[in-house]
Amino acid sequence: MTMVTVLSWTASALILAGALFSLVGALGVLRLPDCYTRMHAAGKAGALGAALILAGVATALRSPLSWEALFAMILLLATAPLAAHLIARAAYRAGFRPRLGGGEPPPSPAPPHGPPARGLGAAEEAESVEEPLDRQTPAEQPPVGVKRSPGEGPSR
Repeated sequence: MTMVTVLSWTASALILAGALFSLVGALGVLRLPDCYTRMHAAGKAGALGAALILAGVATALRSPLSWEALFAMILLLATAPLAAHLIARAAYRAGFRPRLGGGEPPPSPAPPHGPPARGLGAAEEAESVEEPLDRQTPAEQPPVGVKRSPGEGPSR
């Protein structure tokens, strides 16, 4: 077998494997129960499938364009997990709770500002003033987990 034949078979195998991984990812998006598991299927299997297809294309081209396909593959493998994580984080913050197996009810949502800061006693915690979120502009809202003292904050 010549080198061209080996490269052609390798490229075909990579493209076929990438197509199968992409198919599994698409089936996962259709069949899985909640947004987190669907995102996992799309983020992992879809990204691996696309990377394998790009590797097959780079192998089949055997030209300077192969480097562009390899660069796109590396970029895809580096950014797909980050994008999936940020989307999952936004979904969780928007109130989408994961579906748990075993018939357990989902956990109750966390308070909007998280647990109280450490070191505050009951008296100090009762004295801290917090405006309702609907009356604050986004620039005035404190970071998650931070409570304002009575003298802090923007004046109205």
